Amino acid sequence: MLLVSEPILGVDEASALAEVIESNWITMGDRVRRFEQAFAAAHGASDAVAVNSCTAGLHLALHALGIGPGDEVLVPSMSFVATASAVLYTGARPVFVDVVSPDVPLLSCADAAAKCTPRTKAVIVMHYAGYLIDGAAWRDLARTHGLFLIEDSAHAVGRDRTALFSDVAVFSFYGNKNMTTAEGGMILAADAAVLERTRQARSHGLTTDTVQRLRGRPATYDVTMLGYNYRMDELCAAIGLVQLEKLDIWNKRREDLTACYRAIMPAVCPEVTIPFSSGWRSAHHILPALLPPGADRNAVMAALRSDGIQTSYHYPPIHTLSLYRSMYPDLRLEQTENFGSRELTLPLHPKMGTVDVDRVVAALGRALSDAAGSVS
Repeated sequence: MLLVSEPILGVDEASALAEVIESNWITMGDRVRRFEQAFAAAHGASDAVAVNSCTAGLHLALHALGIGPGDEVLVPSMSFVATASAVLYTGARPVFVDVVSPDVPLLSCADAAAKCTPRTKAVIVMHYAGYLIDGAAWRDLARTHGLFLIEDSAHAVGRDRTALFSDVAVFSFYGNKNMTTAEGGMILAADAAVLERTRQARSHGLTTDTVQRLRGRPATYDVTMLGYNYRMDELCAAIGLVQLEKLDIWNKRREDLTACYRAIMPAVCPEVTIPFSSGWRSAHHILPALLPPGADRNAVMAALRSDGIQTSYHYPPIHTLSLYRSMYPDLRLEQTENFGSRELTLPLHPKMGTVDVDRVVAALGRALSDAAGSVS
């Protein structure tokens, strides 16, 4: 089966894990700190805070910025549910914003501005599929309305993305991401004080960590804020240090494979489009394709699976999920729902070659042709 995404794990990662086991220190320690520093340097930042998931990072970002009950946070519906869930964790209310269009499924500045109220305190923007939003436009909107700007950068990691342009950016290292630590995430922040609040809150609000106490600096701790258990361990950090070194090469491979998809899709599947223009800056996390209106996506996915090709879709719009539908029964987001009903995620990962792209597109063409024939 050709998978939608697949991590690259090998001897280097195994060796790094063995070193952690041999050290007999597996909780948050020196490797986590080295990973934070290396990740920050790779993204043009002075420091970073490692956590056990991007979800935890988003929660900590909102917590550190003082978001809480009575506040509203603008969020995308075309994202993984965690983007909105993190807002609920704080007691604040997520306000769903439409995307620009099916061809540009990124948060709409115009719709965000229209949905601002006196209670709106922040906006979370998301680099869907790795394609970067217009940082300058969102800075202007945040400045105009007095909002904190948070980047959900789960899809955009590496030098391919711009430097930090928000108050806080949060990254994901889940197993299907451009680089992985199995589970894990990272926080960057423009304000060092905000970053330090996330650092303290990730470990129960303790004023010192275990390594500091081991080394006697100092030997005990205090708790000065409400905190959480969002720490990253040494095993995840060890994998992260290895993966980070290979990220540029892997992202370049993703870029080349995406260009291959764009080159051959029009001839084989002229009714299928790939969102965003070919020159759009991106980390190329996934390969989203837009099926023609009315196409039976489930039938197409089943046909591809029978050809040994896994597909998926990213994502069911959050506001259509049962929990959120019960909270927002009358909400409609026309562009998001249009995109969400037609998007099909095709395989994209560095283990693939151009021959795999040819195979996927050819199978997609057959699946669409067979589906059209069955209808007629």
